[in-house]
Amino acid sequence: MKKTLKLLVLCLAAALPGCERAAAERGAQLAAKVNGAEISVRQLRSAGAAGASQALEKVIERELLVQQALRAGLDRDPAVKESIDTSRRQILAQAWLDKVAAGKAVSREEVRAFYAGNPALFAERRVYRVRETRLLPAERVPLAHLPRLARMSVGESTVFDPPGGGDALEVQMMQAEEAPLTETQATPLIEQFLAGRKRLELAAAEVRRLREVATIEYAGEFKRSN
Repeated sequence: MKKTLKLLVLCLAAALPGCERAAAERGAQLAAKVNGAEISVRQLRSAGAAGASQALEKVIERELLVQQALRAGLDRDPAVKESIDTSRRQILAQAWLDKVAAGKAVSREEVRAFYAGNPALFAERRVYRVRETRLLPAERVPLAHLPRLARMSVGESTVFDPPGGGDALEVQMMQAEEAPLTETQATPLIEQFLAGRKRLELAAAEVRRLREVATIEYAGEFKRSN
């Protein structure tokens, strides 16, 4: 029952707007109609399927479930309404962070500085074979561990403390092969990494800014003394 409810909540959260905004999407290319409800080509992007036909079938199935849920009045169920509102707020929060991050592209200077500052990842990059006989390229190693790994000799062992806690990892160097990347080769990787880091920094800064100008009142067990 819980699994069914969860599925219906997800369907409602994702597809209720599709049911209600049919009029707004009449100008979009029509993909299908399900009991009169229009499905546009634009809606297929959210289906997560490999091909357009497969995506359409998934959206049709979702629409059928939504229609049944609406007939059963599940959109008025308190638990479902709360879950839909939570999903809506998560989407809106993410949309605002996307807007804040828009236009904050990684510059060429940032790429060059990161490339120059991390030779173990690029210009002096190696592919390591460790005791588990797994290939371990430098970019798969936590950045803080790279200098120590680069200094290790074949046959030498060391212990790494994984970031975020957990069991320590003992590594024995079996082989290290030079596999450098030029700045041109590394640029897409660096841009992706820096863009992700910048996005996190912008999100944190925006949340701090909003907290500073907001009035936040804690209540009940969460009430704080001044």
